Amino acid sequence: MLKKILYSIWLVIFVIAVFFSLKSANFNTFIDMIENRTFDLRQNIMINAKTKTPDKDIVIVAIDEATYEYILDHYGEWPLPRDVYVKLIDYLETQNPKIIAFDLMFVKSLKSTNNADDSLVNSMKKYKNVYTAMNLDNQSEDLRKPPVLPEKLAVKVTNYSDINFEDLTFTNCRSILEGILNATENVGMINVSRADDGILRKMPLFVKYQDKYYSQLGLKVAIDAINSTEKNKIDKHNFVIDSNSNLLLADRRIYLDKDGSAILNWYGNNTAYTHIPMYKLIKVINGEAQNSGYDFKNKIIYFGTTASALFDIKTTPTGRTVPGVEVQANFVNNIIDDNFITKADKAITIFSGIILALLIGFCVMRIGSAFTASFASVSIYLLYIIASYYLMKYCNLWIEVIYPLILSLLAFISAFIVKYIIKSRDFEQQYILATTDGLTDLYNHRYFQEQMKMAVENGKRYEKEFSLIILDIDFFKKFNDTFGHQAGDAVLRQVAHTLKKNVRATDIVCRYGGEEMSIILPNTGKDEAYTTAQKICERVANNKIKLTGDKESHVTISLGVATFPHDGENASDIIDCADKRLYNAKNNGRNQVGK
Repeated sequence: MLKKILYSIWLVIFVIAVFFSLKSANFNTFIDMIENRTFDLRQNIMINAKTKTPDKDIVIVAIDEATYEYILDHYGEWPLPRDVYVKLIDYLETQNPKIIAFDLMFVKSLKSTNNADDSLVNSMKKYKNVYTAMNLDNQSEDLRKPPVLPEKLAVKVTNYSDINFEDLTFTNCRSILEGILNATENVGMINVSRADDGILRKMPLFVKYQDKYYSQLGLKVAIDAINSTEKNKIDKHNFVIDSNSNLLLADRRIYLDKDGSAILNWYGNNTAYTHIPMYKLIKVINGEAQNSGYDFKNKIIYFGTTASALFDIKTTPTGRTVPGVEVQANFVNNIIDDNFITKADKAITIFSGIILALLIGFCVMRIGSAFTASFASVSIYLLYIIASYYLMKYCNLWIEVIYPLILSLLAFISAFIVKYIIKSRDFEQQYILATTDGLTDLYNHRYFQEQMKMAVENGKRYEKEFSLIILDIDFFKKFNDTFGHQAGDAVLRQVAHTLKKNVRATDIVCRYGGEEMSIILPNTGKDEAYTTAQKICERVANNKIKLTGDKESHVTISLGVATFPHDGENASDIIDCADKRLYNAKNNGRNQVGK
């Protein structure tokens, strides 16, 4: 009957805890932040284990630190004149690349070179495999009037899921050159999705503006790259999101998170893909070099900034300073490989947590040994952690680990409360009352005498030294008379706290009586004990004691040290010797260790 009652109490506590944790929005936000970090950890372990290979056909032409310096030295300004990009495109097209994508926005006209913008527009019109970027934002209409984008840039999205794209809906747009917008539909957005901690783990495939959907740049690039090699073509103008939040791309299924973004599977850090400094290509088109030394045939070429001075830096699970173009390349790689992460439904997370909690609760209730029960509980959760890693590694499935951990801990703790704490409460309380001083939380005089006898017996049996320190707070009576007994109690408590902080875990700190305290130091010789006493003396003298109200004061102590067997063969002799040296310290001016 008693066992049934205990099981019922445990179950009620557990159910109540689960209910309140699910109802708390702040709690769930906090758990999500920690869960995201476990995702980062798993991703980094997978990267270090080299479980994923970046696509070698994706290369980055980087405007890196060296290129930025080269541009300033040779052209005198940034941005780079646009006719240079035209020459770069013409040069690359001679090698038959698959895609040339600019993770750059060509906004407004530059007046440093005549007809440069027209040349770029003509180049975009001429080559059907050249892409460029644009960005949506929420700037006020006081800054710029929201432009109307060409109809050909919008795509149709049929959405059967609960995703409303609210977080990916924007009210304004930083438009690029009108000539480019009119010349080509190869313009994609480069908005990103950041979590509450500022880390970019996901990428939107679509964004909304003026009630229309627009594709992400990487989505356009990846679809054209796939269509150039695969028979099962993807319609890049019409998309369907099914009721399970999967974007359907021919035979690919891309899971979209609750905000409409896809969770990236990371291929590496900020150097996962081949980086080619752009200045090397500029040297070729300017006649300064004969050949760049790189083969661009059938490559997906991404132009982007990696120089820190150009400010396109993201924080991702793989690094704090990852260039945006590297993120874009990783995004394209995910689409081509159909390698995005799918996050397990919340119901699966709760179910997993409840199963873990029941297993752990059963172990605690049924296993007699506390250590064995704890070991079994930890082992169950560790097996779950290992399983979650391999599910992400081999199945691209993100199973949450923090919420199940919370449920497991609740089950573990509540089960122990029922099984042990209630049963042992009276025994523990009696033991504490019998051995501990209520004011200072130090061991009491009775416990001290028992430990001294045991220390002497062990010393004789094993021929081991031990030492005793007895100390007294200087002028304590005068302190009590001046500041009051409450202040005196505060002094005793704080001196006791200082003693416990400055001794080993094996040392036994006791309240000897009144303002006197003692420390038994097992396996400690005379010199080491004296050093310890000197350290404690200095620490107490240097600490400010907080009294009642805002008052503070300093106190000092005097100490005596005795060592078995040199200063006595029994407990009484050791105590007497330490006591005499304590009084020597007082007679010699206090605040010292007596000899």
